[in-house]
Amino acid sequence: MDDERILDRLRELDIELPPPPPAIAAYLPCVVHGSLAFVAGQIAMNDGVVLHPGSLGERVSLDEGVDAARRAALQALSALRDALGGSFERLERILQVTVFVASVPSFVDHPKVANGASEFVAEILGDSGRHARAAVGVPSLPLGAPVELVMTAAVRSA
Repeated sequence: MDDERILDRLRELDIELPPPPPAIAAYLPCVVHGSLAFVAGQIAMNDGVVLHPGSLGERVSLDEGVDAARRAALQALSALRDALGGSFERLERILQVTVFVASVPSFVDHPKVANGASEFVAEILGDSGRHARAAVGVPSLPLGAPVELVMTAAVRSA
């Protein structure tokens, strides 16, 4: 994909690609192996602070969950770009996104939360950003985050 085109699209939307997220435990933010790139779970952070901490259906609104999913997707793109040598040139497409949603048992709008990430990635990457997806409800996530996102992408070899 054209790195400048993607960065221009982010600027058009008044979005700055954040620095690649550091690992917060014993893992790599992104592993590229052959024609695949696996982005580790991203929780939405802003200046090192969890965005909208808590659970959907309790302390976190649907809109806040959608916002957290968008931010986690943006961070995933940053981690992916960094692992690809600081450019999106090798990126072919996003294949799969899994969105984990911390929620109370009665919350059933996990797909709406995950749409925040899916629609954002497609808005930035076009058809190459459309992907398979799972949205999964869980009782809790690291650091009290409301959303954690995992991404798999197809990439060209270096």
